[in-house]
Amino acid sequence: MGTCTAFEGSRRIASGDVSHVALKVKEVVDRGGQETVLVFDDDTSQLVEFDLRGTAGDVMARLRPAEDAAPRRGRPRLGVVAREVTLLPRHWEWLAGQPGGASVALRKLVEHASRANQSADRIRIARESAYRFLSAMAGNLPGFEEATRALFGGNRERFDQETAAWPPDVRDHARKLAAASFA
Repeated sequence: MGTCTAFEGSRRIASGDVSHVALKVKEVVDRGGQETVLVFDDDTSQLVEFDLRGTAGDVMARLRPAEDAAPRRGRPRLGVVAREVTLLPRHWEWLAGQPGGASVALRKLVEHASRANQSADRIRIARESAYRFLSAMAGNLPGFEEATRALFGGNRERFDQETAAWPPDVRDHARKLAAASFA
């Protein structure tokens, strides 16, 4: 994960790299605030959880990625990771007849599809991320349903109108997340 943003209630308390945000969240939680603290991954809007037990040093130590001791298949030095793919027998037959074998053919197919769908995928991912955030932070705010319809309908003007009365930090973050879906 690259960066994240934390909210205490509807107030943004930190945004940036994970270690910075985790320390700010720890300060707020240790202070004993009454509002719920939520942290969102900036790319996906998935909720991020930190283990805030102990000192700030303890929290930071737990953020360091643990080394995975399990043996890896594939070609890890090249970034190739082996995973399972389930196909019908006719698909395997076709792949076996391709130059370079199944792996090369699958990589080519995936590259072609990802290039062909790049714009639509970017919009879909932006909408999904914005919707996750909206559902968590604005689900009870006036205009939520209309803002969601505008988001999925690609109507930026209507989205901005429906979010105008929301708490500023929630509104601004929602608009930032939704921006790529209106392109």
